[in-house]
Amino acid sequence: MTVEEHFDVVVVGTGFGGSLTAMRLAEAGKSVLVLERGQPYPPGSFARTPYEMRTNFWAPDTGTHGLFELWAFDALDVVVSSGLGGGSLIYANVMLRKDERTFVHEDLSDGGYESWPVTRQDLEPHYDRFEAVQKPQRFPLGHGQPYASTAKTRAMMNVGPALGATELPQLAVMFAADGSAPAPGQPIPGGEQNLHGSPRSTCRLCAECDLGCNYGSKSTLDFTCLSEAWRHDAQVRTCCEVRTITPAGGDGSRKRGYMIGYRQHLPAREGHPSHLLDDSDDEQRTVSADEVVLAAGAIGSPRLLLANRAALPRLSPALGMRVSANGDYLALVRNCRASGGNGKPEWNYLEPSRGPVITTSIHVDEARSACGRGYYIQDAGAPAFAEWLWQGLEVPSDIWRARRRIVRALRDRLRGRRDTREDGLVSELFGDAHSSAAMMPVLAMGRDLPNGRLRLMGDELELDWSAKPSDHYYDCVRGSLSKLAEALGGELVLDPLDRRGRAVTVHPVGGCAMASDSRHGVVDPWGRVHGYPGLWVADGSVMPGPVGPNPSFTIAALADRFADAMIEGR
Repeated sequence: MTVEEHFDVVVVGTGFGGSLTAMRLAEAGKSVLVLERGQPYPPGSFARTPYEMRTNFWAPDTGTHGLFELWAFDALDVVVSSGLGGGSLIYANVMLRKDERTFVHEDLSDGGYESWPVTRQDLEPHYDRFEAVQKPQRFPLGHGQPYASTAKTRAMMNVGPALGATELPQLAVMFAADGSAPAPGQPIPGGEQNLHGSPRSTCRLCAECDLGCNYGSKSTLDFTCLSEAWRHDAQVRTCCEVRTITPAGGDGSRKRGYMIGYRQHLPAREGHPSHLLDDSDDEQRTVSADEVVLAAGAIGSPRLLLANRAALPRLSPALGMRVSANGDYLALVRNCRASGGNGKPEWNYLEPSRGPVITTSIHVDEARSACGRGYYIQDAGAPAFAEWLWQGLEVPSDIWRARRRIVRALRDRLRGRRDTREDGLVSELFGDAHSSAAMMPVLAMGRDLPNGRLRLMGDELELDWSAKPSDHYYDCVRGSLSKLAEALGGELVLDPLDRRGRAVTVHPVGGCAMASDSRHGVVDPWGRVHGYPGLWVADGSVMPGPVGPNPSFTIAALADRFADAMIEGR
């Protein structure tokens, strides 16, 4: 195909690595093209109804180009996103730094699983720089109503210290606007100055963060890094999926640069502003660049390199290896009872639909963990419609409890008598609503063993991964979750590993791991692909092992470090 345009840098993907890299390079005066396969999602465009959700999945072969992409590997289900802003669109906003004690150095040639070629000290200034961009805020629990009435947060802060170090972590959410006191639903001054041109407002405490924030309250990357890159003349093209990466002049040439072929998802372009689209209507496009930054995520970047290995034969044999689920573990604490009572249940109502998704984090570090591998436990909110679904579990017992009133009402109708007021019956049918309100989803994440390997079988991506080598870790997590459930007066249920023999992760990392040599890693400690000058990877795939806490902050810090190397010409 004819090469139609040339750029200093092409950035593939708009997650935490790609967006920050694009911003830094555009600020440095480089000509930058950002390619994102998904669509832009301004406030108000995220799906909420079943009708909208039916097409909210990434499956171009079936004609849908939505936000969520689901992978069902043999032992691990993976959830990632597809949209302008990457994982920031559906993450829970937590900004925690990787524990300095977990930058471990194991011997990879002698049974070791991970060896980090960078330190916490190396990343500290880059954490600081990204934090200044995102301007995170802690959940304002002590600022009166409505924050003080957020039951799940108060409960976690009360019981958490018995398990580990408990805090209200920094969240990339606007609770207060322009220095004013925290208040839900307040307009953010200047909030419309973003690449969507959309106004924003402060958090409304609706627990819909993981579905996409329809109010612009989250500081997602389209509002921060990408808008800043765009203001510095970076071109941003959505609905453009990169398929090929070829060294300029062929692999045998020493000519610097790469050709990037991408497919436009033309049906997905409809209704989006022209400044976020390719000017051309051609389905297949090719551009060239002096440098390419792969930031398509821990699934997308390894997959893209594996698919292009024939054009890039010097890629490391470690490509696809050291994949980790970041120790993700999902559970549910339900039927939480308050202390005391006269034999009648007094429910501990945690109201999971009130607040942002995550407000509190408990760190069980290596010293307190029986398995010697640390982990984090966090509250998880859910939208109000989820409470209605959970409430369905209580319907049979509620009907049975109200049976006498129901029978009496039917008998009176048959006899021609009726009470025009049915408030009492309707109220009784709701019961005490403990199934929906006296419960809370909980999340855990930490340091599982990065034993997974991605590989291509024809066109199909496969993952060889097992939770078994990390059994001791998962046992420790289950133990802490059981203690948390007991402290909350509830019971622990919905354990994916126990129920289905498989795990779920929303934080996949690895596949293009960092290492000082090409035998053990795909990129060096500065993100440069071994053997291919000008080719970089800047996303979660470069992690040589699990991050521990929510990985996004560390992905951004590493990308900022890599951007320094690109700007300085290292």
